[in-house]
Amino acid sequence: MLNPKLFDTDVAMKSTRDGFSDGLLLAADENPNVVGLCADLTESVKMDAFKKKYPKRFIEMGIAEQSMASVASGMAAIGKIPFMASYAVFSPGRNWEQIRTTICYNNANVKIIGSHGGVTVGEDGGSHQALEDIALARVLPNMTVIVPCDAIEAKKATLAASRTNKPFYIRLSRTKTPVITVEETPFEIGKSSVVYSSDNAGVGIVATGTLLYNALVAAKELKESGISVSVLYLPTIKPLDTEGLLDFAKKCSGKIVSVEEHQVHGGMGSALAEFYAENYPVSMEFIGVKDQFGQSGKPEELIKHYGLDKDAIIEAVKKILKR
Repeated sequence: MLNPKLFDTDVAMKSTRDGFSDGLLLAADENPNVVGLCADLTESVKMDAFKKKYPKRFIEMGIAEQSMASVASGMAAIGKIPFMASYAVFSPGRNWEQIRTTICYNNANVKIIGSHGGVTVGEDGGSHQALEDIALARVLPNMTVIVPCDAIEAKKATLAASRTNKPFYIRLSRTKTPVITVEETPFEIGKSSVVYSSDNAGVGIVATGTLLYNALVAAKELKESGISVSVLYLPTIKPLDTEGLLDFAKKCSGKIVSVEEHQVHGGMGSALAEFYAENYPVSMEFIGVKDQFGQSGKPEELIKHYGLDKDAIIEAVKKILKR
């Protein structure tokens, strides 16, 4: 179930970091063991509402991401449910070893929030545009990795994570993006959903994160030009919805285009390729950043420059159809 105003010019816009803020408050209201830790970026990662409502359950760690991971693991060991938030380039970027050893190795109940993922961080430039974080997180044993498509899904993912007892990585974006789903849209950890379906689809598009919107716009334009595609939304990168992915590939002629705002190496597309190579070999095209760092610019300019826009998706679909 998608937002009925999705393709309208006045579609609602909200960042996934704002959705996280909403979800964290709901989780804290529901469970007194939910606590928050932040590395000197409280307002930027939208933890300020939590800090205001639950000041005794919030810890400002300062610029100490490695310590934040270790402290969060210790809090989890005594029954707390820590949500530790920073920019994704710093967490899991800077503190990856502490996440590996103190959190994942111990299977500690810590929720890692990496905000400002992708090139849509914009003018902050390449040093702050995390394009490697999905790869860093999904390689770790015991880690669940989720990339919400909009603010509503980010809220649901945050609340769902609080109800589990294992490490989580949730990737968030800074920029306001279209609200794709509605409150009634089902969300389940580890499940995908076909959000745009065409009969006799010649290509399947698998998208994660906010680029799902570009994939849907591309699918709509392709249909109008006589090319049928289907779109699968994959919010959970790990564990993969293997049943859903297998069924989708079989219905889409074994041709898959992956779409993500991340390096093509090690990200969602790589996870798909690994799965399909072993279970149902397919032909693939990868939409993502191709072995480059980001740079300063307006989000929409960078999306186009790195080939992440709807035109690039359309081109990839037409290319794979020729095989």
